[in-house]
Amino acid sequence: MSKVSKELLRNYIKEQNFKSSNDVLAAMKEMFAEVLQEALEAEMDTYLGYDKYDVSEKAIDNSRNGYSKKTVKSELGDVELNMPRDRKGEFEPQIVPKHQRNITGLDEKILSLYAKGMTTTDIKEQVKELYDIEISAETVSNITNRIMPLVTEWQTRPLENTYSFVFMDAIHYKVREDKQIVIKAAYVVLGVNMDGEKEVLGIWIGANESSKFWLSVLNDLKNRGVEKVLIFCVDGLKGFNEAISAVYPFAKIQKCIVHQIRASVKYIPYKDKKAFTADLKKIYGAVNEDAATDALIEFKEKWSSKYPNAVSGWEENWDNLITFFAFPDFIRKIMYTTNVIESLNSQFRKITKNKKIFPTDDSLLKILYLATEKVSKKRTRKYPDWDLVINQLKILFSEILEKTA
Repeated sequence: MSKVSKELLRNYIKEQNFKSSNDVLAAMKEMFAEVLQEALEAEMDTYLGYDKYDVSEKAIDNSRNGYSKKTVKSELGDVELNMPRDRKGEFEPQIVPKHQRNITGLDEKILSLYAKGMTTTDIKEQVKELYDIEISAETVSNITNRIMPLVTEWQTRPLENTYSFVFMDAIHYKVREDKQIVIKAAYVVLGVNMDGEKEVLGIWIGANESSKFWLSVLNDLKNRGVEKVLIFCVDGLKGFNEAISAVYPFAKIQKCIVHQIRASVKYIPYKDKKAFTADLKKIYGAVNEDAATDALIEFKEKWSSKYPNAVSGWEENWDNLITFFAFPDFIRKIMYTTNVIESLNSQFRKITKNKKIFPTDDSLLKILYLATEKVSKKRTRKYPDWDLVINQLKILFSEILEKTA
């Protein structure tokens, strides 16, 4: 099993809060059986030339003819399968051949495929290694495509009416499109509900990051039931504010301080970096907005003539950089940076690091969805002192919260 899949399985096991080895075995066995069953269904689709519920593509006089139960032995114990049959009795499954009742060794392979995102290359290589059998690209495609209904269901699921915080960021990948390799953005939105639980609200694959696409993402959230967002935490993309205000006009917007610092420091040579960053800290580390404004004035007088581009960003984005000063420290710590979503993106990078180019948007979305499912239980942990946080927010946003949708 590859290093990537081992890491994913370790994370999965930790998240399940297993109490015994039997709990681990039961969970692995259930996952293995489900994926193995889907692989058999995909083989039958390929053999007959049409999907189970789409006879419009049917071009032969053969068809499905129910199932026969079969119990096979594996390293995870006995696994019950429903073996698909055809009316002519000619279907010969390759994943679990007829008369074979011992599939010891296949468990790890199938789990590895599942954890990696079941890319076509992974499946072909693993099955070739195990059985010395070449599976057609069509069969592999059918297997991986069976994840897509789950992805679609997740991506269109209803969401809660109100979120206290919504973090938005994008991570970029190379994807094949029209016989070319283009840079695509995976737009990721992470919400914190009114109970303090974190949840990935969705992942959208689109053209390189733009405010226009973010507007479509926000409208999608609205259509899925999100009527109110108290605070948006975003990076410095131009046009972000306008997009948010068009859909959620009453929300507060906090531009990520860390992003702004990075954007400024990149202009500064090493010899001045220490002094420059120390003066920056006086701004974002100020006690209140007035003190921050005074620090900005001093900062501008000292550095604007030498590094005008590094200073101008703070002035241009000032209104959205100082939003967090209106809140107490325990809320400031949540909203002044988008680190929470960058942490999620770092998990995505670990899982996708061996994939230099994705063949389609769907192939990228599938693997990010699987990664999201692996870390979802960790993301539901509440912030510390959430009772203090939500009580303050309910007071500060009382007018918004009392408005009917």
